[in-house]
Amino acid sequence: MAAVVAADIAGYSRLMGADEEGTLARLKACRRELIEPGIARRRGHTVKTTGDGLLIEFSSPVEAVRWAVEMQQGMIDRNADVPDDKRIRFRVGINLGDVIVDDKDLYGDVVNIAARLENLAEPGGICISRTVREQIRDRLALPFEDGGEQSVKNIARPIRVYALSADAVAALPKAELPAVPRTTEPRYPHRRVAAIALAGVLIIAGGLWWLWPSPKAPSATATAPPLEKAAVPAVPSAAPRLSVVVLPFANLSDDREQQYFADGVTEDLTTDLSRIAGSFVISRNTAFTYKDKPVNAKQIGREVGVRYVLEGSVQRSGKQVRINAQLIDAETDAHLWAERFERDIGDLFALQNEITSRIAVALNVELVGAEATRPTENPDALDYILRGRAAGWKPISREVYAEAISWFERALALDPRSVEAQSRLAIALVNRMLDQMADSAAADMERAEGLIGQALAASPRFYAPHYAKAQLLRARGRCVEAISEYETVITLYRNLPGAYAHVGWCKFFTGSIEEVIPALEQAILLNPRDPEAIGIWYMRIGLVHLVQSRTDEALLWLEKARGAMPAHPAPHASLASAYALTGDTERAATELAEARRLVSDDRYSSIARLRAVGIWGSGYWGVPKIRALFEATYFVGRGRAGMPEE
Repeated sequence: MAAVVAADIAGYSRLMGADEEGTLARLKACRRELIEPGIARRRGHTVKTTGDGLLIEFSSPVEAVRWAVEMQQGMIDRNADVPDDKRIRFRVGINLGDVIVDDKDLYGDVVNIAARLENLAEPGGICISRTVREQIRDRLALPFEDGGEQSVKNIARPIRVYALSADAVAALPKAELPAVPRTTEPRYPHRRVAAIALAGVLIIAGGLWWLWPSPKAPSATATAPPLEKAAVPAVPSAAPRLSVVVLPFANLSDDREQQYFADGVTEDLTTDLSRIAGSFVISRNTAFTYKDKPVNAKQIGREVGVRYVLEGSVQRSGKQVRINAQLIDAETDAHLWAERFERDIGDLFALQNEITSRIAVALNVELVGAEATRPTENPDALDYILRGRAAGWKPISREVYAEAISWFERALALDPRSVEAQSRLAIALVNRMLDQMADSAAADMERAEGLIGQALAASPRFYAPHYAKAQLLRARGRCVEAISEYETVITLYRNLPGAYAHVGWCKFFTGSIEEVIPALEQAILLNPRDPEAIGIWYMRIGLVHLVQSRTDEALLWLEKARGAMPAHPAPHASLASAYALTGDTERAATELAEARRLVSDDRYSSIARLRAVGIWGSGYWGVPKIRALFEATYFVGRGRAGMPEE
């Protein structure tokens, strides 16, 4: 883990074109008298320099930010007597994460994002990522402004940007810097991850973890700058929200050669968890430094700066494999979640994929739920988003939708440019209409469409706005287009059970009825305990059986759906048809009455009205052969349950 600083000179080409000799002389003096002594003082390491730029590594994000502020303040003083058109002004970007290091360079997304942040900074200013902000917020009282989520080149997901403008830097108390040391070497042993090029692939040969620096008082040999006085009392830095380390899964098999399977599960989980929106996942290379060591969750949490630790084991015996996993709160050592998976070994790769996906889906729910209940004095947009997501995972009801939408609205009020808030609010609005619980469906759809357009324009590679768009297309009966969007979602984020379920449901209405139940079973396999969606999936399986006149099987699934979501009108309405087709008209009438009580409109007032409304409120009942199946079963049952024709 390292804090990476990228800095460059704004307008460098113009400066060199106007006065090459003078610019080079001033730049060399800046590096010799200001930049390099500051890096040494803050225990940093210059990785490389280019004509107009620097790449620097610090062991602590706090030290990285202090260096950047001190450097920018120093440049203000140095430029005081220089004509404006000849001033050297740096832009600085700072990010935090795991890096691969060789003798000449740093590699990894953390470096790429630092460079993008540098491009977003104004001359004389500083931009930092959300992970850096989380680490310094209780240590340095600096007026960084939330710039919202920004889509940047070659980075799949939008990055949250916090900016300190040049004016804000100038307004800060000036740091009283100690005398320039003679050496420019860092004063701490710099530990590197050795990288060896072999057949064009970097294979990690070894590495040591940099422990987070404890917030001790400065040593007597160095004078603390006034930034310390502006900071709150030194306390341990708070770990980022949704931060987790996946420890190497233990191999409990008799055959020690099966370790590769346990390692594969660990690596896949690390990758899958990193795709959860807002997550901060420690890299595989760092996590594996804890391999075969006793687990002390609190200690590991402090060392790698995370809130959660995932540990587990793998045991193979004959044709059986058992995987245990548990999630631990690193601050309290409390066990938040545990699960055991036992399966026959067939295709080992497919099994590994299935197990890691199931764990990742479950942890998405658990991590968001844990963060949503964590108390905070000054909630920000992400806090509200997490609370909205947690609310949305409760069993479906009008009250649940109202609560989730309220949280997302509050997030959007704090950060109108948040792509995640836009996307999740749009999803909630469309879902409420799909679940027949919207009082103003047309207004909800119009609002959702606007939010989706904004989110996709800002972040076309983020899965959530594509999922929202797919839901909107499905709600309008445009299933072929919706299938394409759902498939895009799966490409971007393979562990979203709803995407598989909705692809299957859209294929039902386009005539591929044989593909529906396998897709729904895949969603259930990935997330068998989802209180929000499991009832919907049960109901769909029941409807597939119902329209094919397998009424007894349909009843089993529809009754399970009703039990999972008793406040949803659709299972009751479908049961009315199923019971009536078996001759139980009394129970059918009871279910129809309950559906009418729960629904937000008059769709269950008559068969003609139900035909006009359609399955999603758009008059759509699928391609002709599917509509014919509904007419022969679903609508016939409604009539027998007591629903009038007109």
